Amino acid sequence: MTPTSFFCVSSSSSSLPLRRTPILSSPYTLSAPSLPRIKKGFSRNGHLLVKVNCVSERSKQAAETESETSSSDTPSSSDFVDGSSDTGISAYKWCVGLGGIGFLETAYLTYLKLTNSDAFCPSGGASCTTILTSDYSSVFGVPLPLFGMLAYGLVTVLGLQLGAKEKTFDIGKTDGEIILIGITTSMAVASAYFLYILNTEFVGELCIYCLASAILSFSLFFITLKRSGSHDLQKLLGLQLSVASLVVFALTASYNSVQPISSSVAATEIPYFETEITSKSSPLAISLAKHLRSIGAKLYGAFWCSHCQDQKEIFGREAAKLLDYVECFPDGVSKGTKMAQACVDVNLEGFPTWIINGQVLSGEKQLSELAALSGIKLDDLTRSN
Repeated sequence: MTPTSFFCVSSSSSSLPLRRTPILSSPYTLSAPSLPRIKKGFSRNGHLLVKVNCVSERSKQAAETESETSSSDTPSSSDFVDGSSDTGISAYKWCVGLGGIGFLETAYLTYLKLTNSDAFCPSGGASCTTILTSDYSSVFGVPLPLFGMLAYGLVTVLGLQLGAKEKTFDIGKTDGEIILIGITTSMAVASAYFLYILNTEFVGELCIYCLASAILSFSLFFITLKRSGSHDLQKLLGLQLSVASLVVFALTASYNSVQPISSSVAATEIPYFETEITSKSSPLAISLAKHLRSIGAKLYGAFWCSHCQDQKEIFGREAAKLLDYVECFPDGVSKGTKMAQACVDVNLEGFPTWIINGQVLSGEKQLSELAALSGIKLDDLTRSN
């Protein structure tokens, strides 16, 4: 058998000296994986030459390990598109969670508004009910919490839709995100508007539900803002400005109608008249009316105001006569009619309006609210009877 030898050469250079190693027996064979490229030839003296490109096995394994590590550490393009990771909570999940909480809160407030029930106020006092029953609790006659239910509900549904692998509704991801950023922008702008009203119209009063809703709205806005990224926000800036302007315009137009006398009433000549109170006063209502008068509490109203009449009905016939009531239009209403000076001096925003211990309180109030605002407990009035 002809002796065989093999040698390693660099693929980049053919001038290196050859190193021959004799093969003494045939059982030793070259494995294919170790010698991927083999070229055979014969030298002049008859030896079989095998040309092999040698690659260090250790270098090869190190290169493969480095490649695997690099691919595992580098996020894929799909990670950037989804905006989430396996170890974190995605923006869509936050939208579902916070949107669900907001939906439950506004559903409770809607129930209170539709049933004229008192709100449970964790902070104590009657500030929550005072604010939630004021003229600012409705927009164009629709309860404000109902708008909140709709907004939070849409955010929750969109969060579920965009975060799910199998889509329930036929809506593209881009369209869904545009709608989501539009809704959260409107919620944040509306919350900022209402916080301004709270600080200017309800000084010294606290509404825990209003603050909670504002926190939820701002949180959802910043979450979707971060999710969109700076590049997308530049494209959506026009949409956000349009939505914000529309919200401010709608709220301003609605609340501008909350005036002591509306233009429709002023344009109609209405002679002064008195409306009979049909309900009978309870001993508790009579005691509270006496107490309110003794501390200087005043009720401002107008003869044509249905809410003023409802407020008197809450007290009843006998107790209403004991209240310190100020009629703002004692001479009736006609074109150019002005309110009584006593009403002008206190800068009324609407009817009815209570002034109790220096606080200006708009809207109808229940007996329990008035007792708390005046600094007395209903139990004390009951025992005094």
